[in-house]
Order: sequence, then C-alpha cells, then structure tokens
Amino acid sequence: MKELKSKQLSVEEFQKYGYYHSMIDPDTVKIGILPIEFYRDIVPLRLGKSNVPMFSVNRVGKREQIINVSEYHNLTSEGVLPLDGDVLMHVAPATVAGEVPYNQFEVFYVPQGTFVSLNPGVWHHACFSVSEDFVNILIILPERTYVTDCFVHEFPEKDYIKVL
Repeated sequence: MKELKSKQLSVEEFQKYGYYHSMIDPDTVKIGILPIEFYRDIVPLRLGKSNVPMFSVNRVGKREQIINVSEYHNLTSEGVLPLDGDVLMHVAPATVAGEVPYNQFEVFYVPQGTFVSLNPGVWHHACFSVSEDFVNILIILPERTYVTDCFVHEFPEKDYIKVL
C-alpha cells in the first residue's frame, strides 16, 4: 500500500487544485473598520451553468486514514469548509474521464474555518478528521450535483493509499 504524508496548505502547492483561504481570520481586502468589517470576494467558486448553490453538511467521524475511493465533478467546483475541526483532504489533478491518477494524489492539512474551492475535475472525497470524533464540513455544490455530475471510483485494494 502506498503511503502519503499530509502537507500544509500553500498557494504554490495547492494552486493546481483550486483556491483556499481562512474565513475565521482573513487577511485580505476589507471594507469598513471594527466593529463592522466586510472581507469581500475572498475565494471564487465556479458553479458551471447553475446559479443555485446548495449548502450541505458532510459529517466525518474518526476512521482509518486510507484513501480507497475518490470522485470528481466535470462541470463545477466544490466548496469545502470544515466548521468545527481540522481535516485532511486528498486531491489529485483532473484527468481524462475515469482515469484515476493513483500516483498523483496529495493530502493537505486543512485547518478549521479554511474554505477550499476545488476546481472542476479535481479528484477528491470525504475528508479525514485530524483529532475530533466528528467534524462537520459545509459542502457547497450546485443543486443535485451528487446525482447529475458526480463520478465516483472505488479503488482496487492494491491501489489503496495510507495517509500518515
């Protein structure tokens, strides 16, 4: 079984997969001063042809950190925001339909409150909780993407990846 160590998020390392930014302590352009500040246009989220973003919650519990399934969406980005704990997120670059890039996966440490916008086609799946029993993760996708534009691939056992 292949093993991967998680990496800290950095613009250089993550830019091929999408965008991210802390939403709890943003360090970007703002309008106003305390007691009211508005941090505007921090992270893009491409919704394809849809103009209806849907907000869902993916609740992940502690489990063995083995990557054995992944998915992608052809037509849309996916927004991921861990609300109450840090997570590990696996990603791999977009490929030709259905070709799983087993040797190109990377794992990133995503701190609580950091919004991640995954580009269309980027391979990913449910995050792993770093230390909490459960982490609630806000997921933003166009309506019914999980039915209309979600391509899931379960790995053969020989291609499982253990996250260290």
